[in-house]
Order: sequence, then C-alpha cells, then structure tokens
Amino acid sequence: MATWKTRGLRGSAFESLINSTNEYYRDKGLALVQKIPTPITPLHFDSERKLITEAYFEKDSTVDYIGVVQEIPICFDAKECKTDTFSLQNIHEHQYNFMKEFEEQGGVSFVLIFFTDRNDMYYMRFSELRKYIERVEKEGHARNFKYEELEDDYFLRSDGPAIVHYLEGLSLDIAERD
Repeated sequence: MATWKTRGLRGSAFESLINSTNEYYRDKGLALVQKIPTPITPLHFDSERKLITEAYFEKDSTVDYIGVVQEIPICFDAKECKTDTFSLQNIHEHQYNFMKEFEEQGGVSFVLIFFTDRNDMYYMRFSELRKYIERVEKEGHARNFKYEELEDDYFLRSDGPAIVHYLEGLSLDIAERD
C-alpha cells in the first residue's frame, strides 16, 4: 500500500510552478489546464490539527494535468529528476497507456521533466518517450535515458510569469507533426 507520506509530496515545488503557469495561461486566455487530483482514502486523521497523517491511493492516477490549448486537447505528467539519468520507472505503465490512448484520440501528450541539479526544464514529446520505452523492450536497453540524449530545442525557458513555459514546447511539437 503506497502512502502519501512516502511519495505524495515529491515534485510538489515543480507542480506549484506549473500551477502558477497554468493560472497565467488561463488569465491570458491561452489555455485551460487543470491539475488532476489523485483520489486517496485517509487511514489516520489528526483531529487536533485537522490533518490527514496517513492515507493510501484508491486507484492508479492517469496523468497530473489535462486541459485544452487553443482547441487542442493536452495531457501531461510532471516529473523531477535529481541526476542526469532519468529512470523510466518514473513513468508508470498505466500513465504511459493513458497518454498513448490520448494521442490516438487526437490529443497531445507529453511529460515535463525538471532536472533539479541543473535547474533545467524539459518538454518530452510522447513520441520521444515512446522511443525510449521501445528501445528497452526491443533492444534490452537500460530503463533510462541520459540528459545528453535530449534535444536542445525542447528545453524550456521561463517567460515572465510563465515560469514553466511549456507552450513553446507544445508549439514545436505540433509543428513537427504537420
């Protein structure tokens, strides 16, 4: 049983930056994107502090965010990585399958990765994620990829209030699909 004490708060700082960016995008009429909460069942509740102290996840989540950008449906997950090697075990099978099905329905799926030690943010297209997953399955490659393998054009730059300016990556992603 996974509890929020062990993994639920990982990435919360990065997600706060994404949430702030999403509010900015919404205020500017650029996008409507929301964080998808993961349903939990509380096990212990501190009534004095009015705080859930232990809980378990009711079911597997899909992705962290879902929404629409200028009539384009999008979904994405946010991940943090402390090293230059990103483990594909951070992308769960049910998340990968959801993103794959989302793409098959005409949406755009991606993963935002924050390399914390480098202070770099990366927009990973679903096609790129699929390439890394397939090389594990077909070639027996290690279940990871290296920072050096990533494409320079998809590293994100902050743009004023859009700290995690993923619309740049999305625009490039869409342009390459045409």
